[in-house]
Amino acid sequence: MKLYYSPTSPYVRKVRVVAIEKGLAEQVELVDASPWPLPTTVAAVNPLGKVPALVTDDGLTLYDSPVICEYLDALVPASPLIPRSGAARWRVLRCQALCDGVLDAAVAIVLERRRPEAERSAAAQARATDAIRRSVAAFGAELNPAATPFDLGQISIAVALGYLEFRLGDLDIGTGAPALADWWRAVRDRPSLAATRPG
Repeated sequence: MKLYYSPTSPYVRKVRVVAIEKGLAEQVELVDASPWPLPTTVAAVNPLGKVPALVTDDGLTLYDSPVICEYLDALVPASPLIPRSGAARWRVLRCQALCDGVLDAAVAIVLERRRPEAERSAAAQARATDAIRRSVAAFGAELNPAATPFDLGQISIAVALGYLEFRLGDLDIGTGAPALADWWRAVRDRPSLAATRPG
């Protein structure tokens, strides 16, 4: 399999963590395809020009991290990261959606900050920051009960928190809540997360 990636993309990181957790990392060839300033390499496999994109061994191209994560999880049915049915499945998928929304808002802030200062929108940044704060406040509920396995929901939370630290460490977004902070300290150096941490 070939994974078109950028080393700092949180969406790519989520896919890479899943690949490691499922024991598939050695089967995934990384193809550097940073979409900035132009998505030349990745556009050849994803018309959206976005990473990640995965080309499977049989030539099927998949894109967007939720689809790729589900594909990788299905390749190794044992110890699923996404429950196959019932309320547990919807909880994990909801958590992933919440975290992807956090990442979308965080990336929007990062891109806004890269614009010339006179062109930046304080209102857009404030709106995105508020969405992140509300979502991070909801992470605690997504982590209960604490006995849940390290599934795609928890992977998504870890990747979101990691990206917020990496790109927006100056923002007060509420990651200091005791339960969340304790959980983050306990998982942040898990091998799959340590191996994919952006430099």
